[in-house]
Amino acid sequence: MTSGGGAFSGGMAFPGGTSVSRLSVYSGTCAADGLAGGTPHLHTASTEAYVVVGGRGALQTLDVRGPRETELAPGSTVWFTPGTIHRAVNHDGLEVVVVMQNAGLPEAGDAVMTFPPDVVGDPARYRAAAALPAGASPEEIERAVARRRELAVEGFLRLAQAAAAGDLGPLRRLYADAVALVRPNVGRWRELWERNVAEQARHTAAVLDALEAGDAAHLAGSALLESPPEERWGMCGHLRAHDVTHPTVR
Repeated sequence: MTSGGGAFSGGMAFPGGTSVSRLSVYSGTCAADGLAGGTPHLHTASTEAYVVVGGRGALQTLDVRGPRETELAPGSTVWFTPGTIHRAVNHDGLEVVVVMQNAGLPEAGDAVMTFPPDVVGDPARYRAAAALPAGASPEEIERAVARRRELAVEGFLRLAQAAAAGDLGPLRRLYADAVALVRPNVGRWRELWERNVAEQARHTAAVLDALEAGDAAHLAGSALLESPPEERWGMCGHLRAHDVTHPTVR
């Protein structure tokens, strides 16, 4: 077997230029409202999908239409576009397969957590609040995860209350602050997008051209690829993520 890396053509990317992970949503009381679950956040460039494979819970969301809650059970499939604040709530062992648009971008900082405005509006304070301690023990990391989750839930509840009362000003301010936070990264994101998403679309276009011409040469380049799971802490829970940008050819 060989390592993937940059030599792979667009046909070797995970389908649709997406990424995939398995999520066990955090359990235990973790917020001022007494709910167990993840850290509310939004994505600035990528759509995210949940396919529920076990347990029960809910997805709390907030956008310009106001707050809402969607029940989640095995078989539920929901997705939410950039700008949708989302918070996974665990009622009973909620397990989700997460499919993310734009493989590489979410991992590169596409997500912005809903900390209070004085934190989100200050890049240095935001980075300090969002970071998990490097080289820390699992117990220390778990405490840091809980701290940032509490801070994000505090901001989320304020946003939801304002929106429910018809005041979208705080939400629009968050959007503006989120764009300011991620803007310096866009050049690097564009490079990732070109390699992981646009290249796959170009590959498909070339395949269609080959099929139209009756050319089967591309079929001889078929392969089986694999990306073993890597466990890590996520914003919504414990993740078993797959590095789909560096697969192994089997």
